[in-house]
Amino acid sequence: MTAGPGMVVMLADTDAGSVITAAQSGAETGYRLLLLQALMIPVLFVVQELTVRLGIFTRQGHGHAIRLHFGPAWAWVSVASVLLACVGALCTELSGIAGVGMLFGIRPGISVAIVVLGLTIMAWRGSYLTVERIALAVGLLECVFLYVAWQARPDVTAMVSQALIAPPSQGRYLYLVAANIGAVIMPWMVFYQQSSIAEKGLGLNELRAARWDTAIGSVITQLIMAAVLIAVGATIGRSDPGRPLDTVQQIVHAMTPFLGAWTGTVAIASGMIGASLVATIVVTLTAARALGEVLGFKHSLALRPQEAPWFYGFYTLILALGGTLVASGINLVKLSVAVQVMNALLLPVVLGFLFMLARRALPEAHRLKGIYAAIVAITIAATAGLGLFAGIVGSLS
Repeated sequence: MTAGPGMVVMLADTDAGSVITAAQSGAETGYRLLLLQALMIPVLFVVQELTVRLGIFTRQGHGHAIRLHFGPAWAWVSVASVLLACVGALCTELSGIAGVGMLFGIRPGISVAIVVLGLTIMAWRGSYLTVERIALAVGLLECVFLYVAWQARPDVTAMVSQALIAPPSQGRYLYLVAANIGAVIMPWMVFYQQSSIAEKGLGLNELRAARWDTAIGSVITQLIMAAVLIAVGATIGRSDPGRPLDTVQQIVHAMTPFLGAWTGTVAIASGMIGASLVATIVVTLTAARALGEVLGFKHSLALRPQEAPWFYGFYTLILALGGTLVASGINLVKLSVAVQVMNALLLPVVLGFLFMLARRALPEAHRLKGIYAAIVAITIAATAGLGLFAGIVGSLS
């Protein structure tokens, strides 16, 4: 089955941190960041489509390709940035799961321990296809946010007018712009999709289908982000604009007025669990694979644990590290938004290598060149530049 890597990585893109960032944006700015969600759809597709080409034609993971074409030092620079992003993302995913557990009276340590143990067993005993199907199944739970936004019955006139009028001079607004850009294009997405396509063994005949997989996923993930922003913008953003959110419980309560307390809590908790679990799977696999690509050890789910002990060992260690950090009681909302801003600040490194690989590593017929190469270069430079500028200015304000 060709479909999978693109849809999985896009569902993981709308992770707990992204959901929280969208919710925070709706609470503080109403619908003013809604247009940005739509504008990021083609940007997201352009970026991830390059990973499709690279995965199919090089049959190499992203870190391995950088090491081959630019040397081990640059490979370590790239992998270090993705590891930083993975650890930050993993903390937000596990914190999101802990926050949902607390809604039902489950202690954070128990929720996180169950997830760490379950995902460890899944990886150690399952195949790549098994892991992919589990990720797709839990990730689709996020679609509940579309229903929540519909039930919120937003004022369409206010939504359109606010979306078209933005206050770019406000430091907090720019900080949230950077967070939303970082929530859409994350360093680990590039690594995961290229490695998964290579591991799945997709070839030239699957290129068209893999592109559609990525395109459909790009639309779905941004619809979910927009849905969360609309749901909170229609509640807190309308009744108490500018009010920050500090916990998962506050976010859930903000999105439940039109659903009823119990139904709303279950629905939104399901969406948050789906977002957190699929992203936890993706970022943990990405971190373990990236290390394998630069250190040279075997790193495939097609191999049994005794055939790739370092890969499975690092996978488990990274999960356990994330669980330990979450147990420290960090503020989930502030952490999540900060992690997305960090992702935006890392974009020049990640997207720069992606662009250069697409110009150098692909066969001539599929190499990035001509007018399309110029369009991609402008898109990447504008996105990375805006994320960098907004992140720095917003952080200093």
